Amino acid sequence: MGETSSLVVVGLSHHSTPVEVRERFAFTPAEALASLRGLRARGVAREAVLLSTCNRTEYYLDLASGAAGEAQVMEELAARAGLSVPETAAYSYVLRGRAGVEHLFRVAASLDSLIVGEAQIQGQVREAYERAARAEGGEALVGPVLSRLFQAALRVGGRVRSETALGVGAASIPTAAVALARKVFGSLRGRRALVIGTGEMGELALSALRAEGVSRFVVASRTRTRAESLAARVGGEAIGYDELVDALPGTEIVISATAAPHLVLTREIFDRALPGGARRPMLLVDIAIPRDIEPSIEEAGQVFLYDIDDLRQVMDDNLERRRAEVPVAERIVAEGADEFWEWYRSRDAVPLIRELRDRAESVRRAEVEKALRRLAHLDEADREAVDRLTRALLNKILHQPTVRLREAVNNGGGVAVLHAARYLFELDGAREVTETGSGEGE
Repeated sequence: MGETSSLVVVGLSHHSTPVEVRERFAFTPAEALASLRGLRARGVAREAVLLSTCNRTEYYLDLASGAAGEAQVMEELAARAGLSVPETAAYSYVLRGRAGVEHLFRVAASLDSLIVGEAQIQGQVREAYERAARAEGGEALVGPVLSRLFQAALRVGGRVRSETALGVGAASIPTAAVALARKVFGSLRGRRALVIGTGEMGELALSALRAEGVSRFVVASRTRTRAESLAARVGGEAIGYDELVDALPGTEIVISATAAPHLVLTREIFDRALPGGARRPMLLVDIAIPRDIEPSIEEAGQVFLYDIDDLRQVMDDNLERRRAEVPVAERIVAEGADEFWEWYRSRDAVPLIRELRDRAESVRRAEVEKALRRLAHLDEADREAVDRLTRALLNKILHQPTVRLREAVNNGGGVAVLHAARYLFELDGAREVTETGSGEGE
């Protein structure tokens, strides 16, 4: 019998989708919340989180509507990208039940990253979860299932980072971009760099460039005050996007990492800055999703333009060492998935166990009270002893059935066993079980 679960992951990543398509599926934080609220309002999902990074767009859902819900989420993705559902499905994956749990744990552990071991993804997973949990301006979009799932994923990610050397020597995306610049130019000392974007990726790029000896920096931001704050820390110059034309001449390395929903460095801006193209080699690395730099700029003379997918080719001196850590990290992921899945499947037994114990306790209490009325000669200490004895007997009698109920649910036989238990002990729902059964004798 196949395993069923309302837990589903619907998404796409760098494994299945090239950057020029992937960028069409990107969501800003506000857009992600709007999408999740829409799914909740339409009754598609009880709980929902959307993880949208430069390498993936993934819905994590506790579906309320099964296969129909999966189809609606695929339609949501297709609408986002302006593609048909079949086109979107060709790039996407649907992971159900435990497969989805293990996938999230591998994502949080950076085993599924473009650069295995990079540190940024765990923070991105946390931000996506907390954004849905807070859901300012409306009801929280996560409840007990996804809260437990994401907290478990973050613990697994933390264990992988603390118990393995997977992250030792691992490049982040910005440091991989700088490594690419080193391959193109050799030494970066004395070269002039322009970093577009002042978020985490921009800061990491500046730090990596500085570590390589770049001493002349220009920092560009849509908000000039933010550029000034970051430029002051590295001793660079701050500009707004409207000053890119003036900054490009003389620049040898451009790393762009904004959250803009549109192109920041267009061919028109580039041609105005450098009519006829660059006069000496110029490296542009676009690590944004959606992309910041218009692809046709590469047609200009002596321009080398790379996007985030090209960074796969960057060699990492510590790659072999980190590969040796992957099996250890995978074991941590499997342990975490086992623990979560046992909790997830045992949830079905909890209400029945509670009802069974409540029913048994009600019967015990009634029988003890009846017996004590006939044993009026007992003093208070003896009455308490009778009560303790019957409570202990009840706990011993119910212990094994409780254990077996949990085991049955965990082993996949839960539905039949739970229905049988409700029928045998005449618990709530027993009438429904008998009336919707085989119909024999009717």
